[in-house]
Amino acid sequence: MLSDASDMTTMDKAVRNMKICIIGAGMGGLTCALALAKQGFENIEVYESASNLGFVGAGIQLAPNMARVLDRLGVWKSIEREAVVLRSTSIRQGATNGELASVELDYIKETYGYAHSVGHRSNLAGSIYEGCMQEPNIKFIFSTTVTDVDTISTKPSFNALQRGKSEPYHVTCDILLAADGVKSTARVAMLDALKVSTTVQDTGQAAYRIMLTREQMASDPELLDLINSERVIRWIGAKRHIIAYPVQSHEIYNLSTTQPDINFAAAPSASYTTKGSKPAMLKVFADFCPLVQKMLNLVPEGEVCEWKLRIHQPLPTWVHNSTALVGDACHPTLPHLAQGAAQAIEDAAVLGVVLGRLYDISPQSINKALRVYENVRKERAETLVELAAASGRALHLGDDNEEAKKKRDAEFAALKEGRGPVPDKWADADVQKMIYSFDCDKEATAAFDKAFGKA
Repeated sequence: MLSDASDMTTMDKAVRNMKICIIGAGMGGLTCALALAKQGFENIEVYESASNLGFVGAGIQLAPNMARVLDRLGVWKSIEREAVVLRSTSIRQGATNGELASVELDYIKETYGYAHSVGHRSNLAGSIYEGCMQEPNIKFIFSTTVTDVDTISTKPSFNALQRGKSEPYHVTCDILLAADGVKSTARVAMLDALKVSTTVQDTGQAAYRIMLTREQMASDPELLDLINSERVIRWIGAKRHIIAYPVQSHEIYNLSTTQPDINFAAAPSASYTTKGSKPAMLKVFADFCPLVQKMLNLVPEGEVCEWKLRIHQPLPTWVHNSTALVGDACHPTLPHLAQGAAQAIEDAAVLGVVLGRLYDISPQSINKALRVYENVRKERAETLVELAAASGRALHLGDDNEEAKKKRDAEFAALKEGRGPVPDKWADADVQKMIYSFDCDKEATAAFDKAFGKA
């Protein structure tokens, strides 16, 4: 993710030495750190409340726009080794397993330079982290909670409280990048400073994330066919769906569900996960086909976990003075386009480019560069957030909306005959083109040069 050689050799020493603090070591925060280090910045600090990154999680889709960024940053090869390339997607009725439509995906690598593949979230995050560990100018500060973020002053600042300590210490920096997720304290502080009111919104949806091992599936030929395949399947029903695919070199079969949020209704607003009940999970999908039932029944009783899905309305801005929001802190999304992590990684790539092209450290120039980041990213990310929500609405149609459901199923029928759009926007070629063809480096470089009069 480097600028051209002349840019690197002429980067001002004061620019290189700017102190850049990143809150949060998720996908966005890790990629920010790596992108900035690759640009030549020498004083990067990442603050993370967890004691270590403890890479857990489920499967994740590795779209071409994500792969392009990570390849330029030098970490894609290790991710690609364990990834499974998807050759097709099958959209099926949850109740019958009858196929509504099938879309071939082989064309994606030829068209966009990278296949659409899937992997394990821990391998993705771990590979980016390993890339960061190769960079001596990145410092991780774990077990540290960030509070009292100040975005008003010329230099942003915050308090950092290490676990086990009674008093926080104060941190001041030249640039603050808040990649602290949908519950972002930095976002709240920034919007308070701007006298803007916004709250996280419940979507009314929750998700189970399930990972079955090859060993669990080995005795059933039908299940072995699933884990050995290069296919993603989406089973859809009224207000619910399940998406499933193999990951980790076909050793794990990943299932991710979306269903009405029932278990969180009485939970405190700070709670985003809850220990789930296997009987409750089976009840949610009781009318789905026997193939789905077999898989859900394999889940051990104590390993059912449910996530609350939350978003917030588009923010008026992502930037205040020398502070910028990143990833879920500014554009959390529903999972129906599989672009949440990819969009955070795009944010990081653009930040690397625009900050790497700075030629002075004045607060005015820093803010101007961050505004370029916002201009490149905000409309695109928010468009994809809305597309994901719209796709979810289409997939979850039921008998309570019979006319819309008939129209959707007619579109699926037309697709089988090779015509018309795909109601599942993730598999629609026009939507894929909009998402996968985007080149962060080119867009950010052109926008920066135009804003700073270099065009």
